[in-house]
This record gives sequence, C-alpha cells and structure tokens, in this order.
Amino acid sequence: MITRHHYLASVSEAVRRSPVTALLGPRQCGKTTLARMLAAQQQAHYFDLESPSDRQRLQNPELLLSSLSGLVILDEIQLFPELFSVLRVLVDRPGHATRYLLLGSASPRIMRNVSETLAGRIEFIDLSGFNLTEIAADERDKLWLRGGFPRSFLAGTETDSMAWREGFIRTFLERDIPQLGITIPATAMRRFWTMLAHLHGQTWNASELGRSMGYSDKTVRHYLDILTGTYMVRQLQPWHENLKKRQVKAPKIYLRDSGLLHSLLSIGSRHELLGHPRLGASWEGFTLEQVLAVLNPNEAYFWATQSGAELDLLFFSGGQRFGIECKFSEAPKVTKSMHSALGDLDLRHLWVIYPGTNRYPAHEKITMLPLADIAALPAEIERQKTSL
Repeated sequence: MITRHHYLASVSEAVRRSPVTALLGPRQCGKTTLARMLAAQQQAHYFDLESPSDRQRLQNPELLLSSLSGLVILDEIQLFPELFSVLRVLVDRPGHATRYLLLGSASPRIMRNVSETLAGRIEFIDLSGFNLTEIAADERDKLWLRGGFPRSFLAGTETDSMAWREGFIRTFLERDIPQLGITIPATAMRRFWTMLAHLHGQTWNASELGRSMGYSDKTVRHYLDILTGTYMVRQLQPWHENLKKRQVKAPKIYLRDSGLLHSLLSIGSRHELLGHPRLGASWEGFTLEQVLAVLNPNEAYFWATQSGAELDLLFFSGGQRFGIECKFSEAPKVTKSMHSALGDLDLRHLWVIYPGTNRYPAHEKITMLPLADIAALPAEIERQKTSL
C-alpha cells in the first residue's frame, strides 16, 4: 500500500479551512482509501451513496445530517445531487461546525448546480492515480505502461494489470456513465474512446472524427465532454495572442491515464509499447500528466502555429511564462520550434523533459531535465523567477 502523504495533508487542510470539501477524480483512483485514512484520525461518519442501506438512511437527509458532528464523508456524491441544496442549508446555520467531505467521480460541470449551490462554501481538490513522486525510482517504466490506477499499478503481473483495466473500461461504460443519467450505447462510446486513443496528443477536429464515425459534430463533441467531465480525457486548451502568425485555436486531446491509453491501443507490454507508432504520443501525454501533478498550475496551455512552431505546455508563475517540451530521446536537441516559443511567447525558461539521466543546460534559457528529476521543477521555477 502506498500512503499518499501530500494528498492526505491537502485534504486535511481543506477540511479544516472550508465547511465543504470536494475530493474529485476518476473512479478507483484512491479517493475512498484517502478519505478512510482521514476518518481514522478523527470523529467521522461515512456514507457510501452506492449502498442501498446508506441511501435508505438518507431518506430525510437534512434531519440525519444535522444530527451529526465532526466529519461527514459522502462517497459518490454525483449519484445524489439533491444533497447539495441540503448541505447549503446546513452549513449556513449559525454555529454549525460539522465539516463535509464529498467524494465524486464527475466534475462540477457534470454534477449540475454544485458550483452554484455551494458557491463560497466549497473547496475542490482533484485526485488522480499514482504519480512519479509517490513510487520507487525503479518503477517509472511500470507506471508509464500500467498507468496510475492503484489496482492496475499494484497488480501482480502485466496480465493481471491488463485484465483489471479492461474490466474498468467495461464497468465505466456499462454502469458508471448510465448512473450519471447519460444514455449512450456502451459500444458507441467504446468506439469513440478507442478512436481518441489513436488521436492521443493531436489537435481536436470534430468534423474529421465525426465523419469517420458517421456522427455529427455535435454528437462527438458531446461524447468528448462526457469523457472529459469524468476525468478520462484532458482537453489542453491552446494559448493564442496577437502575433503576426496564424495560431492553432483548437484543444489538444490526451487520455489522462497512460494505462487506459495502452489498453485501448491493445498494448500489453513494454516491448509492444516501444515498437508502437504512438510511442512518442504516449510518452508526451504521460510526461505532461506527471508535470501537471507536480506543478498543479492554476492554468495550463499548449501553443502552436500553423507554420509548425509549438510548445507542449505553457504555464504561468509569478506573472512570468514558462514552458515544457516532452521528447522521447536519449539526446534531445534544441530545435527551431523551441527558439520560436522562447521569442514569440517571451518565456522566462523552457525545460525539455526526456528519459535520460543527466540534467544539463542546452541554452541560456533551455534546460534538459530527466523525467526522474521533475520533482525539482517547483524549486527550479522559483530560482528562475528570482534570477537576473
């Protein structure tokens, strides 16, 4: 078992600070385990909203919840959206000191009205699967191949891991999506999800994808929004500004978990991965997720021009701009595209993340950084912000 100290501390602090905390992330990523660890440290009451008995207990939620003190944990809150208005009433009562921890597998946009109903009363924390800062150094390739879902990563064999992921995909499509009130045939969504896997790391083109599937632009956009809202897909938005260049204005699409990506591409081993045409795209998506887990920026973008210049990740810190490039190469080189990004975007610094072992400067504003060293990025950013 891997104890996720960073997330445990973040949730503890949020619960102390806010009357309602929402811990959100995909199913099976460890939300319940984390909540139970927190509950073991204090007086707590736990409700699993998938459990018929717990739902029965909450037939009169205002009466029951108002009688409880300490910490109240409501798991799979997206299945019981009526509770949001009840919680607003409770936390607004003078002297009401109970804290509520909501666990959900859908974003606030999917869980209708949560942001509006609990505005000013709720704090959101996103939880993903395991990341590089939580595992042993010699397990990086394993994390890349299997993904970060605990049961996939910790499985005894590659076959067991692949079987778990296949079961997860089927359950997600056949049970989880319908539970959100979304009526889409599982076979249609699976086909769409698989096609997205083949387009992983590419710019979204609804018309092209719709034509290939025989669906309208509106339908494929709806499918994409569902997978995004349930934390299966990341839409990395483009950054564009008033430059004398035509810039890409459509998002890039990534499957957030590399293990699910590999399952949908029928990649079952490292040998198969290294020989697959989507190897570079897989590395890029995996690396971006690891960087975002470490930095947790308020906003993140990619940048690209119609002439071919691009930057995999653009983020801001202290009013300054920084960039990340992901290269699956033992000896990456400084490219014309990198120079364009430095100049056009006025980057303070650019890091090239690669699978090697040595950190070294390749240019005054470009550093080659091994993936194994990305935990040092926050300190590197602070150093760049204060340097002349």
